[in-house]
Amino acid sequence: MTDNIHSHAASPMLRALAAIAYDAGAIVLRHYADEIVARRKEDKSPVTEADEEAERFILHRLAHLAPDVPVIAEEAAAGGRVPKIGHRFFLVDPLDGTKEFISRNGEFTINIAEIVEGKPVRGVVHAPAMERLFFGEMLSGAYEAFAPPGGAPDFGEAKRIQVRTAPKNGLVAVASRSHRDAATDEYLKAFNVKEFISAGSSLKFCLVAAGEADIYPRTGRTMEWDTAAGHAVLIAAGGCVTELDGKPFLYGKAERGFDNPFFVARGAV
Repeated sequence: MTDNIHSHAASPMLRALAAIAYDAGAIVLRHYADEIVARRKEDKSPVTEADEEAERFILHRLAHLAPDVPVIAEEAAAGGRVPKIGHRFFLVDPLDGTKEFISRNGEFTINIAEIVEGKPVRGVVHAPAMERLFFGEMLSGAYEAFAPPGGAPDFGEAKRIQVRTAPKNGLVAVASRSHRDAATDEYLKAFNVKEFISAGSSLKFCLVAAGEADIYPRTGRTMEWDTAAGHAVLIAAGGCVTELDGKPFLYGKAERGFDNPFFVARGAV
């Protein structure tokens, strides 16, 4: 679908989260234009100054927007700063796809999600180098806005997005550019897949949400902040995310360090 967003459709909270992600994108793009110096965290994953500065900015803005809502953010969590969470909290990845950022292929995102009772009720995925801003919530649907740098999101020009009906001649499967493995290929043998495309970061969820792909399985390790925002956009677009065996895919798994089980994201498959 390509209907324009109605002025009343997206909630004030969703618009505010989208504006925060958009502004954080400007910070990330400033670093993207300079020399990128990466360090290794304890888990051996890369981190850059862009991750850290964008996260500080997002946390500052969220503290003003919703001061009583705890935030689980990737870099803070890596440093051992994990607040106690209740029924409602935010998940933040200030630069999802750091490997894509370092390799300069543009497929990195800023992710902000709101979780209520373990479910992603609202989410924003901003791909600043691609000028794509995705946002969605359960009640009002999912949308994409053209988001060039140097301004502000034009919500009035945002287009509604929706998952597509599975093509009869075969599915388009999207897989991680950096983490596709044999287990993913084995899982997809059960489906009539005509084409594979690769993408980085939470952009994969959004390609399914926008009807540009049909299925995205993940059999490698991910963290909750990697998936929650894209998950929210996808379910708002009519898709679903479950564990590989069909169990609900939930958030707030403090007992396992906020890492995820394997999952599959699907459109109308």
